[in-house]
Amino acid sequence: MINSSLVKNINNPLSPTLIMGILNVTPDSFSDGGKYYNLDKAIEYSLELVNQGVDIIDVGGESTRPGANAISFNDEIERVIPVIKGIRSVSSIPISIDTYKSEVAKEALDSGADIVNDISGLNFDPKMISVIKDYNVPIVIMHIKGTPTNMQLNPKYDNIIDEIMSYFEKQINLCLDYGIPKSHIILDPGIGFGKQLNDNFILIRELNSFADLGYPILIGPSRKSFIGLTLDLQVDERLEGTAAAITASIINGARIVRVHDVLEMKRVQIISDKIRGAIA
Repeated sequence: MINSSLVKNINNPLSPTLIMGILNVTPDSFSDGGKYYNLDKAIEYSLELVNQGVDIIDVGGESTRPGANAISFNDEIERVIPVIKGIRSVSSIPISIDTYKSEVAKEALDSGADIVNDISGLNFDPKMISVIKDYNVPIVIMHIKGTPTNMQLNPKYDNIIDEIMSYFEKQINLCLDYGIPKSHIILDPGIGFGKQLNDNFILIRELNSFADLGYPILIGPSRKSFIGLTLDLQVDERLEGTAAAITASIINGARIVRVHDVLEMKRVQIISDKIRGAIA
């Protein structure tokens, strides 16, 4: 079960913003696909993240980049479970499993994971909510329009804030009615998941609208295409753009930031939290 102090920190708006470090054990993720596909490299990298000040390690075994196709339950299990067990054997750092499959989430939680990060917001697998309830763990409810395969095929909104707000309210009520504690619900507006370029800037600018619902906000702008397209930069050149997006997100209400560059974004987080008064 997840450390109760972490849950308390996530839900305290005056606690420092938490850094969620990305660990993709995939051959095809948009930024670091294949880099940590080897078990030993993945575990070594997780320890680097701990030394750099990460608060949560988010382990994912299936790419959800635009246009990505789903993989089987067995393939995802084979990728993530050895890594989760390996991390847990050397560190007590909180681990998040990035999956929308209930079977993968269950195996990951049995192996030492603490949080479920579901890009579908409990929509792709009806059994996921039961796993969250049974294991009594936090759930990240992300907004996505469509699926990773088709989400960027000209997504349209009449009012993106209102639409995502309604989505969150529906999923929050689903969780509460099912008996999931309010303190275990985390919201993610889904930067880059069924969003046009300018939609992502609107979401960061209006993030406090979602924070006003009374739940901690997670956001993941790290190295994403809205930064690259705006600055005309490749994935490995988006550090400064990511830093600007992370700063604005923290100032506007994010309490967890999901990032690739933990060392650099930890520094950004500290200064941003000083500005908003969360660090004395």
